[in-house]
Amino acid sequence: MYAQNNQLLSQRGLVFGLILLLHVAFFYALNSGLANVIVDKVMGPIETRIIEETKVEEAEPPPPPPQIEKIPPFVPPPDINVAAPVETAAPVNTITTTNVRPVEAPPVAAPVAEVVVLPKSNPRRPLTQPDYPPASKRLGEAGTVLLNVYVLEDGKVGEATVQKSSGFPRLDEAAVREVKRSWRLVPGTKNGKPAAMYGQFAVTFKLTD
Repeated sequence: MYAQNNQLLSQRGLVFGLILLLHVAFFYALNSGLANVIVDKVMGPIETRIIEETKVEEAEPPPPPPQIEKIPPFVPPPDINVAAPVETAAPVNTITTTNVRPVEAPPVAAPVAEVVVLPKSNPRRPLTQPDYPPASKRLGEAGTVLLNVYVLEDGKVGEATVQKSSGFPRLDEAAVREVKRSWRLVPGTKNGKPAAMYGQFAVTFKLTD
């Protein structure tokens, strides 16, 4: 028991001695300036800046309004009438005689009538008769075909169409085929000159015993 009390007293004395030593070291550091050196090492240098106050530029006052000149009232100028002298001239009577006869318009020439002669058969080359279709013979088909033939300037047939049928298509086709193939005609004329034009020709199919 006595030994434990001595041990506790020794520990307390040791702690008290450490505290006392720390206080002595702290006061020594304050007196010697060592504390400032430690603070500078830990915190680093502190910069201080002086911020200048920004000057607010005062706005310039607006310019004064322009002065409006007063316009004097309009005074019209006085009217000045200048009368010019009137010259009186004696009247002059002039008489002009002309002996110009009116020109008569030339007489209008009467239009010359165009003389047209239609194509016709050529006596030197008589018109040939188309072959009678055998089927038409057996069936007793007969009749006359009226053809519209376009005759060229040299007398050849350029085109042939049926203007009036015989009533039987086989007879109409045989007539058109023969006209295109074999006919040579006398061409029509206009004022005595050969000209291409249409002419009408008839082809008759007749059954004989």
